[in-house]
Amino acid sequence: MPSKSRALPKAVAGDSRDRKATLRLNQVTVPAEDYELSCSFYRDLGLKQIVAAPPRYARFEASNGATFSIHVDGSTASAGTVVYFETNDVDRLIELLERGGAEVLSPAQDQPWLWREARLKDPAGNIICLYTAGRNRRFPPWRLGDPAHPPAD
Repeated sequence: MPSKSRALPKAVAGDSRDRKATLRLNQVTVPAEDYELSCSFYRDLGLKQIVAAPPRYARFEASNGATFSIHVDGSTASAGTVVYFETNDVDRLIELLERGGAEVLSPAQDQPWLWREARLKDPAGNIICLYTAGRNRRFPPWRLGDPAHPPAD
């Protein structure tokens, strides 16, 4: 019987206002089916390949230092999971990728949440969203707290 998801007890999670440790999302790994095709796809996307362990694992680095990996392990793309990569020119990048044969699901378009997004599939069927959000990613007008005075980046 699958276990139900639940929040961490206060004793474990603590109060986020008092938390000393911080979390930084800086690494994501997605399943892959074809090692070479997936490596080529993510290099074409603009990531720098920094680890090659064929035929099962590769790691890439984004321009901000965050890392992204593929792992050929027999698992398949996760329904509902979307990996987001921010770029300064969604329209240009999606056009180049489409010309190169990428499976584009939706062209670049403005969204009600103030991002410009385009979606495509990687060779294993993982959904990739290329987007431009600027300050609206962290400081949308509807941000909780005081959006008029966001901290400096």
